[in-house]
Amino acid sequence: MDCVNELAAKVKTPRTAFGAATSGQPVVTVGIIITCVVFYILQWVVPAISDYLIYAPVYTSQLPGVPFEPWRMITAGFLHSQGFVLHIAFNMYALWVFGQVLEPLLGRARFITVYLLSIWGGSVAVLLLGQWNQGVVGASGGVFGLFATLFIIQLQRKQDVRGILVLIAINAAVSLMPGISWQAHLGGLVVGALAAAVIVYAPRGRNQQKLQWAGLGGIAVLLAVLTWAGSMLVSITG
Repeated sequence: MDCVNELAAKVKTPRTAFGAATSGQPVVTVGIIITCVVFYILQWVVPAISDYLIYAPVYTSQLPGVPFEPWRMITAGFLHSQGFVLHIAFNMYALWVFGQVLEPLLGRARFITVYLLSIWGGSVAVLLLGQWNQGVVGASGGVFGLFATLFIIQLQRKQDVRGILVLIAINAAVSLMPGISWQAHLGGLVVGALAAAVIVYAPRGRNQQKLQWAGLGGIAVLLAVLTWAGSMLVSITG
């Protein structure tokens, strides 16, 4: 057994250009989709669940009598509008299409990190740019983060980016329709681009993964600071 373990330790795991171990099926993508669908069903069966998971800037404020519940900035990304079935249908389709491409390239851990940071970034944008008592739901912030990720990867590889730019432009235009949170889309897009840039532009070598995770950690710290600043702003203006 010792010789087998020693041999296994010497075998190098194939990795992508971004330092991720090559993986098979996009299990994280499937997991996110299943989670969103389960929550969507629960929203119909137990409508009160939305009251505990939806996000509005007031839940990250310092207003008296209002509970401070910052986790809603993430949980809202797994809920969807019950009055518009295309909301969840489009988000899950986009997640499936982009996840199949991006998860194997980035690796599972980096992929879920970029996705969650993008959702958080979308909520931060809602906090800073939206109405303090306006609730939002949807995975769109994460999806826009994936749009940005593919754009950054294609840019780094010097590939034709016109297709993804057209897709982003179309969805940006849709974001301006009534009832849609353009703030969440914008925040997800910006944070997704930052997170992707940290991953794809980290120099290849022994320290590539350390630099990537340090950069992603820095983005998380930035979002935490912006969340605190936004909470103070809502407390003053709310």
